[in-house]
Amino acid sequence: MWRKGLFLSATFLFSVFLFFACKKKENPLGSNVIDQNQLLASAGIDTFQLKTFNYFDDSIISDNAAFGLLGSYVDPVFGRYNAEIYTQFRLEGLNPDFGDLNTIAVDSFVLALKYINMYGKTGPQTFEVYEIGEDLSIDSTYYSFTTKAHLNNTNLVQPGKETIEVNSKNLTVVGQDTLDSQLRIPLSTSKAKSMLIEAMSGSTTFATNESFLSYFKGLHIRTNNIGQSSGDGGVAYFSLNDPASKLVMYYTQNGVQKTFSFLINSSCADFNHVDIDNSMTAVEAVNNDTITGQIQYFTQSFGSRAVVEIAGLSNIPSTAVIHSAVLELPVAYQTGNPYSPGFDISVATRLIPGSTDLFSVNTTGTFDSFSKSFKINLRAYVQAIVNGEVPNSGLVLSPLLHSTSADRIVFNGPNTTNKSKPKIRILYTDF
Repeated sequence: MWRKGLFLSATFLFSVFLFFACKKKENPLGSNVIDQNQLLASAGIDTFQLKTFNYFDDSIISDNAAFGLLGSYVDPVFGRYNAEIYTQFRLEGLNPDFGDLNTIAVDSFVLALKYINMYGKTGPQTFEVYEIGEDLSIDSTYYSFTTKAHLNNTNLVQPGKETIEVNSKNLTVVGQDTLDSQLRIPLSTSKAKSMLIEAMSGSTTFATNESFLSYFKGLHIRTNNIGQSSGDGGVAYFSLNDPASKLVMYYTQNGVQKTFSFLINSSCADFNHVDIDNSMTAVEAVNNDTITGQIQYFTQSFGSRAVVEIAGLSNIPSTAVIHSAVLELPVAYQTGNPYSPGFDISVATRLIPGSTDLFSVNTTGTFDSFSKSFKINLRAYVQAIVNGEVPNSGLVLSPLLHSTSADRIVFNGPNTTNKSKPKIRILYTDF
């Protein structure tokens, strides 16, 4: 069997040399090892037309996500990022009997949220909590731009207790118990008292969760960090379905301390609302003008998606068998920067060029901390282009947790002044 082996190494410059091997007898098709000595360079030059840019995606579904996101930060490159939570609550138990309300003293009313992690810097942030005046539904679709009206404009956070340290690594002590880290926001006890009165009024409000949700539709939780400066702030990730995430009423009845909880569980509707302001940043400039993305291009959760178009892939012969194809995308990142690139990126393509509908390439990019780059295995994708199964419409890159994190990435473009430039290496055999 006679065939031709080729090894392509493309740095994303204006032109790239492609080295073709001489036709030579090789091992049978399907061999696990390709002898590099058989890949002898000879004639053949090809030019890749590379284009890197980003665009803003403002239609991200954000309901019942893996994490509840809360907090804000001002990124020196991307601008302001602000995340808020809307969520329902359900009863710890139906028809609770609180007895004689005259014997009850409400000690505190606390919104507890179980930390998972956080992005950015730890530090104090100022919180606001409002009761929602519109219904939420577990069957509805909510987007990152969705809002729900408040029942009134009363901030339920206990006055003077609005500013709280945000740090997912801090231990939490409640009474004599040391718990996994929680954000605990103290709310006004007047709301708890009104709920006790409703429960003992003789109504059916607490008889079913459906009745309770008509009475108490949920909470909107947000921060109000006026004057936050560039390079400050962070976004906390919470496990809303963890048993520790709940609204807890602490009360004393006839000298006995008791609690009653309103739970957040998988039956509750919840969603993240995210505001991103890229005004007057390089990110906005590339969103508006794809040409400037040749120097740097960007991606950010709930916001901009990066695009890499590799026109030269269409020049690979239709008779080629792709043995390997690795895309390496360097990033601009200094070790220790609190706004780090995520550990992985998702890779998608558009089956219809120019469409906003994305289809997974069934591979991810993994961050290499040594080379400060993402490396992506594109063998199957390039083979599909060669076979005519998918169009060569470019790759769309996003943080792996694009719809449930605050990650952002700065990629080096082909014309970057940095030492590391993006490149692709392809090894194939042409029959």
